[in-house]
Amino acid sequence: MRTLQDRIAIITGASSGIGRAAARLFAAHGAKLVVGARRRDALARLVDEITADGGEASYLAGDVADDDYARALVDAAQERYGGLDIAFNNAGALGELGPLEQLTLAGWERTLAVNLTGAFLAARHQAPVMAVRGRGSIVFTSTFVGHTVGMPGMSAYAASKAGVLGLTRALASEYGRRGVRVNALLPGGTDTPMGRSVASTPELRAGVAQLHALGRLATPEELAACALFLVSDAASFVTGAAMLADGGVSIFR
Repeated sequence: MRTLQDRIAIITGASSGIGRAAARLFAAHGAKLVVGARRRDALARLVDEITADGGEASYLAGDVADDDYARALVDAAQERYGGLDIAFNNAGALGELGPLEQLTLAGWERTLAVNLTGAFLAARHQAPVMAVRGRGSIVFTSTFVGHTVGMPGMSAYAASKAGVLGLTRALASEYGRRGVRVNALLPGGTDTPMGRSVASTPELRAGVAQLHALGRLATPEELAACALFLVSDAASFVTGAAMLADGGVSIFR
């Protein structure tokens, strides 16, 4: 069943990892996509793959911390496909890592700009357009880090992603009676390029896997399936949720 047939969706962070897997999955379920990320070449390849499989997609490269880019993604969805029903605001960055006393102000500010301000800018343009149509679903990618688990050396990342959860709850309350649902997806360790940048060897990845109750890392496709649930009508009574899809890391250690 094509659960997103003719729905119009924006997906950011679509050049790799969870965002790329979500784009392929949403398109397979009938969504018309505008995909975004910084890497134009990777987006072009993704769109070629989707269209080769019979889907509909276009791309726009840019920086999610740029307000003009956030607006341009929504404009592209409206101009190309006639509206906006779904936004999977998945783009994010680990940012500057390390002990608190070594973290630079520039590193802190850039991490918040991408992960938290980027989420705010996206929603600021997406939610009103959806509200006019009387329906819509916004999903942010957050994380268990800073929510259920504290990890050393990740203060900027944790703070920015925890802020996304506060934003999610506020917007869910603000837009619920206008037909717009707002939720957050909280992945655990996932085998993505970002994940491999932290766990850069097979030994480190095996160690991270063992932090999870399931004893393994997630695939991007597993997280994409969770995002599909949240944006679909199957989750029609779900809003303001912080959906853990973390392989049990939050309850295991």
